[in-house]
Amino acid sequence: MAYEHIRFPERGEKIRIVDGRLKVSDNPILGFVEGDGIGPDITRASQRIWEAAVEKAYGGKRKVHWAELYLGEKAAGIYDGDYFPAETLEAIRELIVAIKGPLTTPVGGGFRSLNVSLRQDLDLYACVRPVRHIKGVPSPLKHPEKVDIVLFRENTEDVYAGIEYESGSPEAEKVAKFLKEEMGATFFDEAGIGVKPISPFGTRRLVRKAIEYAIDKGRESVTLVHKGNIMKFTEGAFRNWGYQLIAEEFGDQTITEQELWDKYDGKCPEGKVIIKDRIADIMFQLMLLRPDEFDVIATTNLNGDYLSDAVAAEVGGMGIAPGANMADYLAVFEATHGTAPKYANQDKVNPSSLMFSGVMMFDYIGWSEVVDVINDAYPKVIGKKIVTYDFARQMGGATTVSTSSFADALIKEINAG
Repeated sequence: MAYEHIRFPERGEKIRIVDGRLKVSDNPILGFVEGDGIGPDITRASQRIWEAAVEKAYGGKRKVHWAELYLGEKAAGIYDGDYFPAETLEAIRELIVAIKGPLTTPVGGGFRSLNVSLRQDLDLYACVRPVRHIKGVPSPLKHPEKVDIVLFRENTEDVYAGIEYESGSPEAEKVAKFLKEEMGATFFDEAGIGVKPISPFGTRRLVRKAIEYAIDKGRESVTLVHKGNIMKFTEGAFRNWGYQLIAEEFGDQTITEQELWDKYDGKCPEGKVIIKDRIADIMFQLMLLRPDEFDVIATTNLNGDYLSDAVAAEVGGMGIAPGANMADYLAVFEATHGTAPKYANQDKVNPSSLMFSGVMMFDYIGWSEVVDVINDAYPKVIGKKIVTYDFARQMGGATTVSTSSFADALIKEINAG
């Protein structure tokens, strides 16, 4: 495809899919969207950190070649007001792997969130968020080190499918009339109406991805989180379809929690992943009281939205929480927080969410040495209490630094490591 504004680096090579796996050269082209608000600040800092880690890990034998892509306010300035240019979506499809900063949804009736649009238009059905505590990062928990989960949130269904009708609109009245007269439903007049679709197809592919991850990474358990005690034919069905998929495709590699106790007295046989399920509201309590009982979580869209943010707060907040939106192969990694426009261009905020999303990206393309370099250096910098303002206000005796200076400190630690 000929692109109007996007240019791919001449020396890099595109990632390919060969025999169902990513084929990554030593010089891959990775797409990036710098994002809105604080996006440029954290993107510049993160790219410097990633490049330093790549150099440290491979001594010049491997190198990332960046292709800038455009979404949000920067895109609008380039594409005559278009915040969501079609060629950016096509470029992501072609490159397979990309990373983006936070995006602003423009003010105006009927305009969908750019993040939601990206997930839906590219069918990035799994929102993947690892949440673990890093030594030295301030936390409200007594034992934050017990938090180490990876959450798989279904991205395309549930209330985020966007099937919603405004109170008093002809569409809402039509749906209400049908529900009351044809289906016998009862609810107050003039209600706004939303529809919550959850399908076997959407559930199965999300649960499959979570199970495959747990097996590949040697994780101990996968927990299906749902509100099936109330919404039996959507959330309850998610649970049931999940168990069916696991039994059909992963029966030799998994064991249910009930089988664990009925047959093995609570001692998991070697090589098995334990399958659990929990009601959503109870799960919030358990992640505070007994977080070490959970490992990989698979859940519906809205539950995952709440739970991922709440658990991130246990280990330092959204400023440090990484994330990705994935299809079978396509993956867009992202900062999980907002654009914080009041801090735009102030070189002030914590770049860690985007930076660690990049760590996820390097793990995804198989460059585990880069992951190790950054994961080794980061807690050393935090241990010296060299932090941005968000951490400094929670730590005694901290040295408050800018976004770029935090990157400098981390790069210095990487090079010294």
